[in-house]
Amino acid sequence: MHIVTFLFVSIEIVILFYLIIYKLARPDDNKTSLNIWLVSLLLTYNITGGLLPDPNLPGSLFIQEVIAYATGFITPSYFPYYVYKAFELKKMRFHAHRGVFLCLMLPFFCFVIVYAISSNLKTAQTLLILPVLYAAWVIHSLAKAFRYKYHGDFKSKEAKEEIIVLFLSLTPWVSLPIIVYFDLPQSLEASVTNSGFLLLLGLQLKNHIAQLRKEHHRLMDSEIQLLNWNTNLQLEVEKRTRELETINEQRANTFVNLAHETKTPLTLIKNYLEEYIDQHGNTEDLKIIKGNIDKLTSDISNLFDLERFIKGLTVFNHNQVTNFSEVISDSLALFKRYSNKRDIELNANVETNVFIKADPLSITRILNNLVENAIKFSDSGGVIEVSLKSDSKQIFFSVKDRGIGIPPEMHKKIFEPYYQINRQKRNNQGMGLGLPIVQKVIQTLHGEIHIDSNPLKRQGTKITVVLDKFLSGKAASVSYNGVHNNTPLNIDIESLDNIETVHDENKKTILIVEDNISMVNYLARKLGDKFNTSVALNGNEALKKIKSVSGLPDLIISDIMMDKLDGFTFARIISEDAAYNHIPFIFLSAKSAQTDKLQGLKLGAIDFIHKPFSIQELIQKVESVLAVASKQKKAVLSVAIDNLNLLQGGPFSHNKLNGLDKFEQNCQLYNLTAREKGIARLICEGHKYKEIGDILFIAERTVTKHAQNIFEKVQVSNKIELVNKLAS
Repeated sequence: MHIVTFLFVSIEIVILFYLIIYKLARPDDNKTSLNIWLVSLLLTYNITGGLLPDPNLPGSLFIQEVIAYATGFITPSYFPYYVYKAFELKKMRFHAHRGVFLCLMLPFFCFVIVYAISSNLKTAQTLLILPVLYAAWVIHSLAKAFRYKYHGDFKSKEAKEEIIVLFLSLTPWVSLPIIVYFDLPQSLEASVTNSGFLLLLGLQLKNHIAQLRKEHHRLMDSEIQLLNWNTNLQLEVEKRTRELETINEQRANTFVNLAHETKTPLTLIKNYLEEYIDQHGNTEDLKIIKGNIDKLTSDISNLFDLERFIKGLTVFNHNQVTNFSEVISDSLALFKRYSNKRDIELNANVETNVFIKADPLSITRILNNLVENAIKFSDSGGVIEVSLKSDSKQIFFSVKDRGIGIPPEMHKKIFEPYYQINRQKRNNQGMGLGLPIVQKVIQTLHGEIHIDSNPLKRQGTKITVVLDKFLSGKAASVSYNGVHNNTPLNIDIESLDNIETVHDENKKTILIVEDNISMVNYLARKLGDKFNTSVALNGNEALKKIKSVSGLPDLIISDIMMDKLDGFTFARIISEDAAYNHIPFIFLSAKSAQTDKLQGLKLGAIDFIHKPFSIQELIQKVESVLAVASKQKKAVLSVAIDNLNLLQGGPFSHNKLNGLDKFEQNCQLYNLTAREKGIARLICEGHKYKEIGDILFIAERTVTKHAQNIFEKVQVSNKIELVNKLAS
């Protein structure tokens, strides 16, 4: 191999590796693939042309000559396809796909055959005139392709560069057969052919560099635009955030101001109520009023304190020393009264004379909230353990119960304002402010609070508060040796009164479903004067009561937010049961959204009454609903009886004389109620109890009970005697 050929091979190997690396970085660049193939073919041509033929190499000289000439034909054959794809010369399509096979590859096979037969290389080389002629055709087609691409306008710099370089790069391949025919030196052959390739590659690199620069500029412009967009977006987000913070602050201030305005009337109401109780004595109604006023006052105080904590204002004065043990002892005496009424055992293990530098009211706040929660979420028969221990530096105060527990995923959530431990509504559920305030108080004391609870592993919850201990040996006097807990507790200990009325056949029956015991007691007392009342604390209890009693209620009044089975689900079950879906349904709820009202009406409710409500308005609506339902039943019964008389010629068709119905007279004689009269009429018509129940939309067991009452009043023992006494 000549030194010139070796140099070109070395340069092309470097170029090939660069192109391969670039292709790996940008696999979608198709032009790089074209250049890789071109460099690979050129390398093959230079290596085979530089080394072959060589008598010192194994194999016949004939095969070596064929291989050397094969690479000389294949490399030019790739040129039309290369310019067709790389430079988008559409008019070169024929040469790229067919011309090279007809005018280059076919002559090569003829060259091999002639050389094999004649064994004379000079004779075979005469066929090289065909590639020369084909090269002239390619040059002509190339000119037409440029004219088509640029529409005959070659004034642009890009067009001139492409035409000049492509024609110069093609010239060496046209001259290759001449060099071979005259057996010119290898150095001349390598210089001529490779210089054409280098011109072509140089043009490609120039265009590629220009394309990269354009992409770089576009990328920089995009980055600048993106940066500007991000800056504008950040400014807009900051602006909107400030607006939302302002709106939220305004809402919070409005809410706090509204709550603040309620403190004065609440104070007046509470004081006047206490004066009235002192003068006239306490009653059950006044106890309920006072308890709810105390709860409302406590909730508003919590709202204020939480808002002050959030704004970083001082709530407690911690520059005083408090006897922690005395605070607990004083408070637990009050809590035991509540826990005993709930049948909950409250045990205390309190170390004496444990001092802390803190406002005693803050310690009371921690104690009240933790013990209240333990009582609220414990069932009857539960046990609560309150413990106070200390070491040389710290105080450990804990409250442990055996209640419903707190799932681990809620351990952090429960310290968020308004977050409820139980997603379902409970009768004793608060506003979700107790634990957030406890956490804020503990933070002001630089303490910690820990929760140990997992309902899946064990029952109950243990909350431990860790605070710094005040050493009594320090130069400080105890300004508070304990404090009496005068804070009203938010523990509902009211019991369900024995308010279910004795059933009166002459009154309609109302089922009250409400989980607030005070509200249940109030509604039952107010409605019990005019109606039979039955109560349930949730939907499950209501369903059990409906299925267990002999008579169905004439009306159901139900709350929505209840645990175990809420009002909407309860109403859906009632509406889907043919035995109960005729019962009128009224929702009585604190939920006031339009969607809630629509959902209730879709479930078949007759009305949706919002809390707070007027009891007189509620009673009037109940009376109206029952009156309409009674008229509808009478109308259905009348139509049914008339139709039966017409079809069967019943016993009542001949009993009317001058507008007077003997059956009616007999029913009045035996003091039968309206419902008993309707059932008696159908019994006399020969209907079975189940048929009567279907006609009157009541249960069969209700018909049986009424029939027994009818037999007792009329003093008969069977249906035949009843017909004889009433219909004759």
